[in-house]
Amino acid sequence: MQLKTLMFWGGIAMVTLGVLTHLPEFLMSASRAYQLCGVNMDALMLFGVALIGTGTIVSGMALIRPPVPGAEAKLATVALSEPTEHGLTGSHWALMLTIVVALIIDVMKPATLGFTVPGTMAEYGLTRQQAAMLPLSGLTGTMLGSLIWGIAADRMGRRGAILLAAILFIGTSICGTMPTYAGNLVMCMMMGLSAGGMLPIAYTLLAETIPAKHRGWAIVLIGGAGVSGGFLASSLMASWLEPMFSWRALWFVGLPTGVGLMLLNQFIPESPGFLLLRGEVDEAKAVMQRYRMPPPASRKAVAPKLADWGNLSNWMTAALVLSAVVWGLVNHGLMLWMPAELRARGLSAAASSQLLANGAMFAFPTAAIVAWMYHAWSTKWTLVTTIVVMLIGLAGFPLLPAHLTTADNLPVILIALLLVGTSGTIAALLPFSAESYTIAVRGRATGVIAGATKLGGIAAQVLTIAALVPALMTVAWGLLIPTVLGAVLVGRFGRETRERELDGSVDLQAQGAD
Repeated sequence: MQLKTLMFWGGIAMVTLGVLTHLPEFLMSASRAYQLCGVNMDALMLFGVALIGTGTIVSGMALIRPPVPGAEAKLATVALSEPTEHGLTGSHWALMLTIVVALIIDVMKPATLGFTVPGTMAEYGLTRQQAAMLPLSGLTGTMLGSLIWGIAADRMGRRGAILLAAILFIGTSICGTMPTYAGNLVMCMMMGLSAGGMLPIAYTLLAETIPAKHRGWAIVLIGGAGVSGGFLASSLMASWLEPMFSWRALWFVGLPTGVGLMLLNQFIPESPGFLLLRGEVDEAKAVMQRYRMPPPASRKAVAPKLADWGNLSNWMTAALVLSAVVWGLVNHGLMLWMPAELRARGLSAAASSQLLANGAMFAFPTAAIVAWMYHAWSTKWTLVTTIVVMLIGLAGFPLLPAHLTTADNLPVILIALLLVGTSGTIAALLPFSAESYTIAVRGRATGVIAGATKLGGIAAQVLTIAALVPALMTVAWGLLIPTVLGAVLVGRFGRETRERELDGSVDLQAQGAD
């Protein structure tokens, strides 16, 4: 067994053992209803923290790829040919199912926050403003994680970044035994860091591995299944574990799920485009043969740029980032304050919840519809269409009467439009982003756009903490102009990616033809 393999699994074993050292204290707190507020961490738990930190570093070092001698010379002799006409193989299906599992585990992390906040408030005696620090910490972590893991994906590889994030999933499970609220905030941010980059990295790897004629529908459906599955799994875990073991048990779910994902790592390949970019031609050929990709074509020797930000700083990026920020403001701001607004307009808590549920029923099949549009019609215009649907929902809110009754249909229609628009926009936005950039910057570019979606949530939590939540109409009116601008810019500067070779492949071939 190679040294790096020993380091990788040895580090995972250390992280797992470190989490297990925290379980005895948690189980012994059963007589206190599993409350650990004010309890000091004993020597065994502190030793576990050291094991987790050390194991993460050891596994991370095993995943780092050293520079390849003569990489530019090797790269200059080959060009990546994309499998535009090939069908899906068993390896493709195994990869897609593994990515769905990874995204479900990833989405469970932030989704669990909503179920832990009430218990956290009760145990630590927090006000609403103090409790808002917890989701703020998590969302800030996910935003930073999207940026950090995007860079990591372009430096250490798509596969390596996914596996390192999964290791952090395991380690941050000890959030369930943090005795202080400050400790929970720190661990929640670390958890967000681990979760923030999984989605853009997964989209990047899928975009570089799945044949072009299947890429659109596959990526959108995988993302939709992962997001919806994550929310479903977190709610099921909450209904099962929280009544028996308190809110703290929900965080320990990261241990078995993270270990399970590590056992599936054999189905996660490295991106052949990334390998070619590093000059690892033989390994790239092996991956391409496994996925029935055409072998790299010979080409004239040139000296290509191994890392070039390319089109990351242009109007298309501005359009995607703006659309991402608007989506975050609607999803994490407007929708977050919607229940309180409906109750302020005369509906009971039960009636407002039912109204939101009715609107959500219309949004349930959105991912499948967007996947079909993305695959059969247009990638760019599918994204524009979903943004426009969200815009129509925003524009209708000033029409709401000051006093609502259960007989009013307009709120259901507007909420349905918003949910359909937000669900559709996020389903199309990140796949389109992953398909719009060159291989050298695809990871970090998609990470930047994914990070921008968290800005709205951060702004919403800051306003909540400052007790400055604006009126819903003010938010809706204020978002109209940036939403229109985002749709116009995407329509003007976005490039159609439907069943086309990715920019990375085209650029490599173009360089070889000079």
